[in-house]
Order: sequence, then C-alpha cells, then structure tokens
Amino acid sequence: MARLIKRIYEFVLRYEFVKFAVVGGTSFALHWGIYVLLMAVGWSYNPAYITGYILSFIYNFFASSLFTFKTKPTLLRGIGFALCNAVNFGLHVLLLNVYVSVGVAEWIAPPLVLAVAVPVNFVLVRFVMKNSRLG
Repeated sequence: MARLIKRIYEFVLRYEFVKFAVVGGTSFALHWGIYVLLMAVGWSYNPAYITGYILSFIYNFFASSLFTFKTKPTLLRGIGFALCNAVNFGLHVLLLNVYVSVGVAEWIAPPLVLAVAVPVNFVLVRFVMKNSRLG
C-alpha cells in the first residue's frame, strides 16, 4: 500500500494532474468568455452556449494533447477524448442524482460530483492520450 501511495505521489509530482486542472479551468473560461461575448453581440443563449462549448472542447483536446500529456493529437485520440467526455458527463449526471437522492443539498452536490468525476476523467483521458495504439 505504501508503494502505491508513493507511486501516486510521484505521478502527481510530474504535474500532469495540475496541468489537467489548468487546461480544464482555461477551457471553462474560454467557454464562458465566448458565451458572454456572443450574448453581448446579440446571439441567443443556446447558440452562444453551444458555440462556446464546441470551441472550448476543441481547445481542450489540443491543449490536453500537447500541453498536459505531451502527445500528438490524432483523429483516434480525438474520438477517444470525445468518448471520455461523454462518460464524464454521464458520471456527472449519475452522481448528482445519487447525492441529491441520499439527502445532499442540491446546491452542495456539484462540488462533490467534481471531487469524484475529475479524477476519474483524468484517468480516462490520460489512458486515451498515452495509448500508443491511438497515436
């Protein structure tokens, strides 16, 4: 067990998880910024939100490939990345509903969802990005 903890600690020290969080945070900021900008120039909220989401998703894929995991962005990795994000979304919805159904306040449940979903998503995305068969 101590060996596993040491390996996890060394892994985190290599900054991949920190970079993953930075890319996720900047992706969110990009999405929100595009959304606000498009709303300011007269777009309705749904097209503005979807456009921001798509552009931030593309940014997130390339930033995750090149910055976080130092891999070549390929079509297969892009497909895997999209699938990881679909799984992540499903996990978010599932956990949100589980937490609320067991009595966690609706406004407090989202951070608890993130506490589980972000590490799971990191492991999934890392597997896709580091998989040599996809590159």
